[in-house]
Amino acid sequence: MELENKVAEQLDSIKSDNLKALQKLFPSVIKDGQLDLEALKEEIGNFEEVKEEKYDFTWAGKQEAKKKAQETIVARTLNLIEKDSVNPDNTENLYIEGDNLEVLKLLRQNYRGAIKMIYIDPPYNTGNDFVYKDNFKINQEESARKQGYIDENNQRLQKNSKDNNRFHANWLSMMYPRLKIARDLLSEDGVIFISIDDTEEANLKKICDEIFGEENYEKLIWKKKGGAGNTEKIIGNITEYILCIFKNKTELSTNYREIIRKYSYEDEKGKYNLEGIEKTNLGTYERPTMLFEIEDPKTGKKFLPSENMRWTLGKETVNDYIKNNKLYFDYKNSKVKLIKREEDYEKSENVFLNLLDNQGSLKTAKDYLKNTLDFSREIFDTPKPVELIEQLLNISSKKDSIILDFFSGSATTADAVMQLNAEDGGNRKFIMVQIDEEVNEKSEAYKFLNEINKPTNISEIGKERIRRAGEKIKTEIEENNKKVKDGEELKEVPDIGFKVFRTADTNINWRKIRDISNSESLPFNEPDRLDFIENYNDKDVVYEVLLHQRDLPLSEKLEVLSTIGDRTYLYASSYLVCLETNITETLIKELANLNPLPVKFIFRDSAFKSDINLKESTFRYLKTLVEKNSGMNKRTYTIEFI
Repeated sequence: MELENKVAEQLDSIKSDNLKALQKLFPSVIKDGQLDLEALKEEIGNFEEVKEEKYDFTWAGKQEAKKKAQETIVARTLNLIEKDSVNPDNTENLYIEGDNLEVLKLLRQNYRGAIKMIYIDPPYNTGNDFVYKDNFKINQEESARKQGYIDENNQRLQKNSKDNNRFHANWLSMMYPRLKIARDLLSEDGVIFISIDDTEEANLKKICDEIFGEENYEKLIWKKKGGAGNTEKIIGNITEYILCIFKNKTELSTNYREIIRKYSYEDEKGKYNLEGIEKTNLGTYERPTMLFEIEDPKTGKKFLPSENMRWTLGKETVNDYIKNNKLYFDYKNSKVKLIKREEDYEKSENVFLNLLDNQGSLKTAKDYLKNTLDFSREIFDTPKPVELIEQLLNISSKKDSIILDFFSGSATTADAVMQLNAEDGGNRKFIMVQIDEEVNEKSEAYKFLNEINKPTNISEIGKERIRRAGEKIKTEIEENNKKVKDGEELKEVPDIGFKVFRTADTNINWRKIRDISNSESLPFNEPDRLDFIENYNDKDVVYEVLLHQRDLPLSEKLEVLSTIGDRTYLYASSYLVCLETNITETLIKELANLNPLPVKFIFRDSAFKSDINLKESTFRYLKTLVEKNSGMNKRTYTIEFI
């Protein structure tokens, strides 16, 4: 067996060397590590007749990636992890642990068209970063298993090595379905920002063009460091790209950047600047009517434009400015200048620039984590700075926007959202998604998590970062409020909490009651065993039910209506989920007396014990009471069963 493996390794090495030799001669014939025989034939002048040609971007596995985006998620849910949450009863922020493809599918129904901005910092496909465990069919599966790239279920286990003959294809197949679903989540005026480097930037643009349309593309360049390292050759790489992709550019409602003006002068009326009123008078700029004397009314001295120059203001405007003391006569330089105060400037807004050269760096991001948030170790190699994400938020978000990051990593996006809310009084909500990937035992991240007694996966770092950032914001605001003078308004602490959810198997037995009503192991006198999976939790059941409701965010408040029963829940003051095992007239009456009345009542089928008459009488009774309590404004409501 050992000999067979050695022979196989030698053959693989020979094959690799041959491919490299061919690539050196004909770069176009090696595509994603594989030989394209048709391209080789063309390189040696052998052209075959082809059907009508068209522009197309494809890769091995593209069809499967498209299918994956459309597949529904079955028997999966999100369970609330209250012990990890911060202020879960009142917060509108979410942190979700799990594979982001699965999470995006779970969120698609509830958040379709609701997300104003998405920021992601996905794996750059360097050959060493993490590749998500998507199911996929590939050529040479047996070879891949021998190399340890996939397990028996065709799930990728290790890094996407550059030696892999599907290096680019695997990455594209990972990104495509996630971006496809991300588009569904964006509002019509929504924007997605994607950090990327040279490795996959060209390919990323192509799949974004396909999913979002070529016309909805812009590109930002972020200066990530001041100089190149010693390891870089020829040209030092000090920038990264941020692709800016719009859901629909025609529906765009981005913001404008505020121009902070500096003033050089000040008098009794306030601050002001002096601006020249001369312009070249040559060529197409020549204007004879703009050549005239301007007289200082106080001294009678007359001023003319400099040689080959003219005034930018006409006679009438000049006379009006003199009357209103808007002109300054500079005797030292023989110039006439315009006095401009704050109110004289046009609206102090401008478009944002595509070069982000003053929005933090890799170093400032690392220093912030270490020095400001007291992370004892350098956990991430390439964290993004808060200033960068804040700038993206300034470009695209409103004060009440929902912000999504489904490659959350160090949770910089959540930190930036909270900080910007603290600065401008906004109520932006964040949704962070991070797979609970185990960190390397030899890494600084592993040591840090052990020091704070947390499980050793990346999502724990993100949650800890949000907790610390939130406390920092709270402390700063409270300290500043102590210094506020009487009569001045105190600053409010923004929402610094978050609910933690984790992907899990379903809590609900979704089979039809009639299909299992005769089962000896699941009798109707044990409804919980009939309806729910072992080790279920009531709140998790409620959230799973809510995940099946359209346009219903998971950030709303969930409360127990203890006056009605221990297992009756009201969500967002509108959705009632009744998990009581016994439905009575008294219970129905109490539900119908709620104010405000829910828009939907959800009951357990098993609570009616297969009694169709009881179910119908409940319908009628609830309908009568709701209509009565609605008064003139008849309440529209629905009833569902699980």
